[in-house]
Amino acid sequence: MNTYMNKTLVEKAKTWLSDEKNRLETELSKFSHRNPKSTENVHEANFQNLVDKEDENASEVAQYSDNLSLEDELEKALRDVESALKQIKKGEYGVCKYCHQPIDERRLIARPTSSSCIQCKKTLTQEV
Repeated sequence: MNTYMNKTLVEKAKTWLSDEKNRLETELSKFSHRNPKSTENVHEANFQNLVDKEDENASEVAQYSDNLSLEDELEKALRDVESALKQIKKGEYGVCKYCHQPIDERRLIARPTSSSCIQCKKTLTQEV
């Protein structure tokens, strides 16, 4: 259990993360469906074929392409949220996954899905 982490902050993060998970799942369900063959939470964008002629479905193809990009971004965000919720459940929320030191509370307030401290993040992105 992370004894350094402020319990009020953890509870606020848990509430925000749960709400964000619901929002992301709702957004994804508007234009995609879960892949029943996947063991992970993977979605597939729906392709609406509303016209019969190939030359008339250009806008449908464009919309599908946009949906694929949006689906990818929403799935990444959902994975981050689910990961943070798992960390809370295990009592490891707010601990950097690289150096195992506490993540600054200001960083967690700004980005509740953070899994690394600022220093490790800078090192990983070569901003040092």
